[in-house]
Amino acid sequence: MDTLLTVGIIIAAIVVIIVLAFIGKFFSLWLQALFSKANVSIFQLIGMRLRKVPPQVIVEARILSCKAGLPVDTNLLEAHYLSRGNVLRVIQALIAANKANIKLDFKEAAAIDLAGRNVLEAVQMSVNPKVIETPKVSAVALDGIQLHAITRITVRASIQKLVGGAGEETVVARVGEGIVSSIGSAQSHKEVLENPNMISKKVLASGLDAGTAFEILSIDIADVDVGQNIGAILETDRAEADKKIAQAKAEERRAMAFAAEQEMKAKVMEMKAKLVEAEAQIPMAMATALRDGKLGVMDYYNLKNIEADTQMRKEIGTAPETTK
Repeated sequence: MDTLLTVGIIIAAIVVIIVLAFIGKFFSLWLQALFSKANVSIFQLIGMRLRKVPPQVIVEARILSCKAGLPVDTNLLEAHYLSRGNVLRVIQALIAANKANIKLDFKEAAAIDLAGRNVLEAVQMSVNPKVIETPKVSAVALDGIQLHAITRITVRASIQKLVGGAGEETVVARVGEGIVSSIGSAQSHKEVLENPNMISKKVLASGLDAGTAFEILSIDIADVDVGQNIGAILETDRAEADKKIAQAKAEERRAMAFAAEQEMKAKVMEMKAKLVEAEAQIPMAMATALRDGKLGVMDYYNLKNIEADTQMRKEIGTAPETTK
């Protein structure tokens, strides 16, 4: 019995030591929350560990919110962490919004954070507007001269539009589109150079921040440079293209003419061949006529004399004149 009692005492001591060691891990956090008036119990800390939620992060966020006068329940903090949210950043955003007199509650801040946006940066941007510099935008005025413009957009984040609103890329793209439209509608590039403010006024009046997470405060033209004479380049390219088309058509006509010439030469050779064939049949016909008695010998000699006389006259007619 003494042995069993001893073993039982040892086992109980081991269990107590294990329990105390397990509770001791959360004692410092519980004590920290207690003295910070954050009210986080030991059982809540144990439950966080069982739910695989880091107690240190939740206690730190809870203390931060309570000290700022914006206490957030630990269940909301745990739920936001389990939703893959950034708990500390949401609490810091709530504190920053409260100090800046911006209306923002935990539900809105958590929704913005879960939407993938930096809610703290959005609050800071609402207080301190951000300047976005657009890349160089090229546009052509009606007189054909190209202009390069760089603008600076001053924007302020709109907390209510952060969830579902378009980002900076959309704002930059819309401003670039407005610059192209403004320059393209100018009668001369000199008008734009003389009054660059016409671009910013026209673009700003277009309501480009609709549907975005920002409010455009101003659009300032940082630089305007003159580019190439696009109109002249296009006319030159058009003339060169017309020239190549004309050359191609001329070459086509030349090829067709050459083909027609070759075809005519082939026809001439064909006719000559037929003539030679016909002339070759004359001796045969004369022989047949002599044999049948339709042509006499004297007639044949007379025909030869006429043929020789005709050949002589032809040679005399074609002979070159001799100089005396």
